[in-house]
Amino acid sequence: MQGFFIWLTVFLNLLLPAVLVMVIYADLKYRRKIKAERDVLLQEKEVMLGFVDNIGEVFADSDEVSMDTLLTRVLHYAVRTCKANAGVIYLVNSQGSYLEARTISGIFPPLHSAGGKQIEQALSKSQQLEQIIRNHPIHMGRGLVGEAAAIGNSILVEDAEMDARVPQHKADFLKIHTMLVVPMRFGNQTIGVMCLVNRVNGKKFTMANLGLAQSLADQASIPIHYAGLQEALDQKRQFDRDLQIAQQIQNSLLPRKLPSYSSVELAAFNDPALEIGGDYYDIVQIDEKHIGIVIADVSGKGVGGALMMAVCRSVLRGNAPKERDPAQMLASLNRILSSNLADDMFISMLYMVLNLDTHELCFARAGHEAPLLLRKGELEAVPLPSGGIAIGLAGNSVFAAAIETKVVQLEAGDMVVTYTDGITEAMDMADNEWGLDNLKEAIRTEGNASASDLLENIRQRVQRFVGDRRQYDDMTMLVLKIRRTL
Repeated sequence: MQGFFIWLTVFLNLLLPAVLVMVIYADLKYRRKIKAERDVLLQEKEVMLGFVDNIGEVFADSDEVSMDTLLTRVLHYAVRTCKANAGVIYLVNSQGSYLEARTISGIFPPLHSAGGKQIEQALSKSQQLEQIIRNHPIHMGRGLVGEAAAIGNSILVEDAEMDARVPQHKADFLKIHTMLVVPMRFGNQTIGVMCLVNRVNGKKFTMANLGLAQSLADQASIPIHYAGLQEALDQKRQFDRDLQIAQQIQNSLLPRKLPSYSSVELAAFNDPALEIGGDYYDIVQIDEKHIGIVIADVSGKGVGGALMMAVCRSVLRGNAPKERDPAQMLASLNRILSSNLADDMFISMLYMVLNLDTHELCFARAGHEAPLLLRKGELEAVPLPSGGIAIGLAGNSVFAAAIETKVVQLEAGDMVVTYTDGITEAMDMADNEWGLDNLKEAIRTEGNASASDLLENIRQRVQRFVGDRRQYDDMTMLVLKIRRTL
């Protein structure tokens, strides 16, 4: 028994130092680990502080923040901090359907394999390579970038050459070896994606690199979001300025005051659905005895419609003194304008020529609503039909074959009412159209009124019918009434 205690004493004397050494070693190892983690955190803290300070300079340098300048700084800092060879920042478009490359650092390999020859040809010119990337938006949810944007999770590709999701190019300096893809989020919304490829030391990206890149992206998302709001506001201000100028131009094109004639009364109004519209009317003095009367509707509202209206007015006014036949005038307009119209744009037009002495009215319709004639003493306004198709919808030969001039003799008290489809197609809150019958009824009940009083009555009727529903199409009317015969 005494020998056992002696042996135990010897064993403990040998074991305790070994255990103590192991404990001390484990403690030192743990302390080193904690120190390493602390150093990493301190480094990330310094990086974040430096990054925030760097980005803050963009806001301090000027009253207006340039989105491109901000993105360039963000990407440059991320590439340098993560020791990447190249990087790109994609921003989500306003519709949220795809991402567009807004800034690129270094020679970034295109993230699509299509157009290989084009990419190879652009190798010698980095600007062309950048343009290929900028011209290839990435759809939300597609590819690594689209996936990161849709899901909102960062992606680490340590060995890109073994990952089928990463496109590879033939040129060595365009090969992707390792890759970081991190979403840029503001709240619950992804506003963009930052992508970094290949480390400068040839090593693979690690989870530590991914965490740092994600931290940078998170910090950058806030100023980028507000810079985007500023950019959108600046764009809206510019659009409003352009719209105001276009509105002023359009207002100058419509007659400020209709001409006055002893035997003919003229009245008109134009209510655009937007600030500017595509409806147009005009009175053209052809010679001492003849006037041209035109009302038209350019498909599409806004700036495009207004600009085409301006072109149409210029061409018609320039040709009116040389061409009295309405059908020939419209055929001439089709020849001149059809080649300049967009594929989805056309012009419906009614052109009339009135003899101020005899009150003979010649007219032709290019797909426009037929004018309504109310004879003195009659109870109903009747449409004046004629053949024709809208300007820009057919070739010159087809258009010329379809268009025709009609002639009607007007007498004292007769009234001709012209309008665009915004009048008859005006809708109430229940989607009911005002319609041609209501227009005829308004003309019938106010047939003895002056041209201006008739138009004001029709305007009020339409407004009462529509109620609080927003106007969706331009409304234009023009009326002529024969006062007396010579």
